[in-house]
Amino acid sequence: MTLHATIVRACLRDGRGGSPTAVLDDTGLSDAERRAVPAAAGTSHAVFVSVPREGPVGLRFFTATEELPACGHGTVAALAVLAERTGRERFDLRAGGRLFAGEATAGEAVFDPGPMELREADPSQTGPLLRALGIDRAECRVASVGRPRLLVRVPDRETLAALAPDLAALRQACDRAGLLGAYVHSAPSPDGRAAARMFAPSIGVPEDVANANSTACLAAHLAGRRPSTLRVDMGDSLGAPATVVATAGPGPSGPWVLVGGAAETGPAVALGL
Repeated sequence: MTLHATIVRACLRDGRGGSPTAVLDDTGLSDAERRAVPAAAGTSHAVFVSVPREGPVGLRFFTATEELPACGHGTVAALAVLAERTGRERFDLRAGGRLFAGEATAGEAVFDPGPMELREADPSQTGPLLRALGIDRAECRVASVGRPRLLVRVPDRETLAALAPDLAALRQACDRAGLLGAYVHSAPSPDGRAAARMFAPSIGVPEDVANANSTACLAAHLAGRRPSTLRVDMGDSLGAPATVVATAGPGPSGPWVLVGGAAETGPAVALGL
């Protein structure tokens, strides 16, 4: 079987790097075939796009191991492809049973990641996870958008860059706690700049080049009384510099967030499954 995919570099930093993401038309593949696409494309994730005659555009996200209810950089990649194909800027989207809006203009895409839940972390669960990360002690918070993940704050970029997690132990700790993974981030600077690394071996992604949904969770966690913008650098440890941008502010039922980044679409490539 031969498929055609567009490889999008999502969440670029100054025109470089980004997270390579395969974007394909959803043509009735089996889920097993969808899971085979990331390896065939040389990407961590693939997004399958369904454009109906009327109504919202459907998105489905897959890694090599499973389907995800949401994927931030996958949404950025899909919006970039949709904008290039149609010449439109705004799109109504459907993914994971949720309807939401997205926009792509001038090589950048942003979207509404949806409602978020923030709660205190259970020390009995975070202890094994921190040990697997090689961190003695850290401020932690569980954040959910689609699925829960642990936000872990470290003092600075140097501490972040030096991490060398035990991925097998981390997967076991995340599975036991029911977490998608660990989003480890530096303390933001006064001008809203931070760095992060997302480890998610439980879904077949040892480390993500860019993770927009976790960055949105962090922005919601940090949201104050006025809208503010957070820029998070990722991917440096993988040789693929990326930056995710999230804007958050107070809302009537919790913080509102918009998240996204720059994106560059490449030519269609043939994939053999």
